[in-house]
Amino acid sequence: MTTPDYIREIRAVAGHRLLLLPGVTAIVLDERGRVLLGRRSDTGLWSVVGGIAEPGEQPAETAVREVYEETAVRCVPERVVLVQMLEPTVYPNGDVCQFQDITFRCRATGGEARANDSESLEVAWFEVDALPPLTEFSLLRIRQALRDEPTWFAVPAGIAE
Repeated sequence: MTTPDYIREIRAVAGHRLLLLPGVTAIVLDERGRVLLGRRSDTGLWSVVGGIAEPGEQPAETAVREVYEETAVRCVPERVVLVQMLEPTVYPNGDVCQFQDITFRCRATGGEARANDSESLEVAWFEVDALPPLTEFSLLRIRQALRDEPTWFAVPAGIAE
């Protein structure tokens, strides 16, 4: 995963301390209802597409940019399907980040799916009933994107449902 320059600049001052970062995930569906996935170069695992917002960038813009950068697919965000604060991640170099993820369901509008940068080993479309092994992170986001329901979010402790 490529670290944006602005984060490197913050790290130069903040060291390894916790950074709260805006993350965006895009669940991209084609006209056949297939899901776009990339096999990550850092883990070798299949995953949904996502990344970190740039300063001043709207979350939907981040989704469109990340999908194109990683997969060469053009897409249009249709709706927010999930908002979630993730648990902090500690990287091998000691950096600590916590991502607030906004997940969009997106519709593919063009481009040929391929690994378009160094973050993906390969990119492919998958039928929903024939997905490769995925983490719960990816599966939850795909499930929510396929449902016609309000945006999912964690209910704060002590709030009656």
